[in-house]
Amino acid sequence: MPSADVVCARNRKTLIPKFTARTFATFFGTGLAARAPGTVASALALLMILPIPAAWWPWAPLLLALTATLGCVLIARAFPSKGAGGDPGWFVLDEAAGMWLAVALPEKPALLYALVAFALFRVWDITKPPPLRRLERLGGGFGIVADDLGAGLYALLLTMLCASMYPSN
Repeated sequence: MPSADVVCARNRKTLIPKFTARTFATFFGTGLAARAPGTVASALALLMILPIPAAWWPWAPLLLALTATLGCVLIARAFPSKGAGGDPGWFVLDEAAGMWLAVALPEKPALLYALVAFALFRVWDITKPPPLRRLERLGGGFGIVADDLGAGLYALLLTMLCASMYPSN
């Protein structure tokens, strides 16, 4: 698998500088992890959002998810299209978008439910139940991120159900 540097150098369809595109695509380097880069990126996304005050919920995670989604669409122009081998393993900004959507509960989740959302997101993202696999086939940056947003939505809905059945307070 070619490195992020090699791919960026070959394909210059974007105005985003190579270093910036690579930094965000690898979600600050987590996409370069030797094992489970998607899980590492998802864990970092969760750790980044936990300190956000409850008063900013659910708008902060939703805004972060939207920003990461737009970043995926724009940054993907610097990388191969889905037809050319798309969604490389080191491109993990999409995992952050999905994870932030997964924790966008109406109120800031207790740590237990944030961890439940993390686990559910990873399960849905890895197994890709219908129709997530179909979303993955969409072209360009949206194809890279759509399945992760779907997995995030699945995780969000199930976490909301769990939190309503078993309140943490």
